[in-house]
Amino acid sequence: MQSNSQQPDAKEIKVQILLAGGHQHTVYLKSNAPLLHSLLTNIAARAYKQDIDCNYLFQVPVNEGHSILCFPSENLIGIITEPPIFVEEEVELRPEAEEILPSICIQIDNFLTSNEHLNLIEYAINTEYNFVPTSTSTNETNYRSSKVLYSFTEFSELIATRIQDVLPDVINKLNIPLFFPSQIEAQMTAHNDGNYYRIHNDNGSPDTHSRELTFVYYFYREPKAFSGGELLIYDSKIENNFYVNAETFKTVEPRNNSIVFFLSRYLHEVKPVLCSSQAFADSRFTINGWIHRTANLAASSD
Repeated sequence: MQSNSQQPDAKEIKVQILLAGGHQHTVYLKSNAPLLHSLLTNIAARAYKQDIDCNYLFQVPVNEGHSILCFPSENLIGIITEPPIFVEEEVELRPEAEEILPSICIQIDNFLTSNEHLNLIEYAINTEYNFVPTSTSTNETNYRSSKVLYSFTEFSELIATRIQDVLPDVINKLNIPLFFPSQIEAQMTAHNDGNYYRIHNDNGSPDTHSRELTFVYYFYREPKAFSGGELLIYDSKIENNFYVNAETFKTVEPRNNSIVFFLSRYLHEVKPVLCSSQAFADSRFTINGWIHRTANLAASSD
């Protein structure tokens, strides 16, 4: 099994969080973690009296992700970083300098064995008439076009088992705190000629807020009978304490028998598929889904 990770170099930083009343807590964060950036920005903005909104609720995983520390930003007195991180007003905090937070994704090739992969293709083709048109949680029209199969017990259990095997390594490479999955949700999707999914995220509603990671497993017949269908994962920026998409993005090619993982909060889209035969068997098939976190072990990426 080969892993192709797309991520910037990042060092582990020891961070002591100093709170009002003499309280302090120590956590370890990657140098490019959004949480570390928010902590530094909040303190520096108040020190330099920058005209930005400093009111913020911090949610910091502690005790190796078994607990979470929540506090309002006005209770943050200071932080101690080891090795030291210096914040320069002109470089880091000037209002015209927009901070882009790069998206990170992990794509793993040869995720299933050859026999499992071939059996899955045969299963998908033979169950064509059980697929139904897709929809969105907001019931928007002209936003998503494809077909979906919601029940495929044998293969959904296989995918879930394999995901459990690689999940600790995936979490580490995505630079997020360890969490314990409460559910692995999956559906089988077929994209054929003209199908697409416009830009969206996967945990932006009350019903989906516990989705921590999104995964997409690609499979299709060889020789490949379609083109397009690339997955675009957008970089992020923070506006008014909310993550929004930047103009830049990473492109994930739908490689046969590969799986990609990324944070469910990332904005992403599926580019239109071109399939001249329009035969269902020639579709771009996926098993796509979401890894839910336990409700009281919220990760800092939400």
